[in-house]
This record gives sequence, C-alpha cells and structure tokens, in this order.
Amino acid sequence: MRNQMDLTFSALSENESFARVTVGAFIAQLDPTMDEMTEIKTVVSEAVTNSIIHGYHNKPEGMVFIHVTLDNGVIELTIRDEGMGIEDIEEARQPLYTTKPELERSGMGFTIMENFMDEIKVISEPMIGTTVYLKKHLTNSKAICN
Repeated sequence: MRNQMDLTFSALSENESFARVTVGAFIAQLDPTMDEMTEIKTVVSEAVTNSIIHGYHNKPEGMVFIHVTLDNGVIELTIRDEGMGIEDIEEARQPLYTTKPELERSGMGFTIMENFMDEIKVISEPMIGTTVYLKKHLTNSKAICN
C-alpha cells in the first residue's frame, strides 16, 4: 500500500529540525533500522538547510516543500524550494564545494545525500528553484504501510 505525506513550511533555520523530526515520525511506520532512520533524517536536514541557506539566503519569505512517499519498503523524498536555483549542478555536487564559505559550511551536503540514499536526482533552474529527489530501499522494513 502506498502512503504519502506533504509538508510545507517557512524557510527559517529553526524549521529544519521540525522537518527532520516530522519526516522521521512518518517513515517510522516502516520500521527502519536506527542507521536508516539517522541517514534519512540527516539527508532531510542537509536538503532543507541547502534550501534555506543557498536557495533563499536565510530570507524568511520563502517556503520549503517536502513530499514523502512510502511504498513497499521504499522511501521517496522530494524536497523543493522556489529560491535562487543552482547554476552548475555538477559543480555544486562536488565534495567541499560551497557558495557560503563565510558561514563555515562544509560543502558536503550533496555528498552526504549521495552516500546515504540509493538514488539522488537534482533539478534546478536559476531564479526558479531547486528540487532534490531522493530514494532509499529499506533493508528490513514492513512491506505494507499501516
């Protein structure tokens, strides 16, 4: 059975933990391992933080959109913003690349997402926004959502 959730919130840094906890609570019904839960929550944190810091430059008028689908032990996440977009996605996906070195950002967000998820796809258009699609197959999850 397919189960879905949508979450929309203001692009404020204090909402990053709200997004992480909410997605974690929703995916808990699949009974992921502690490592899987930690990885998914970390990925949500990275993508949401990227939207807030890079997409909206910490300006609170933006919104972050999350869509989660659970289907037979597979988690699909879509995290989207309508911010600045990314000019060069391949460059942005390089380890240690950051456009905000003054904020002491590590530049590892996309690298972390790639390491923790089975699939990642980034679509972005300057001045339109960025969408990150993520997919993870859980190892021992409940096949059917309750």
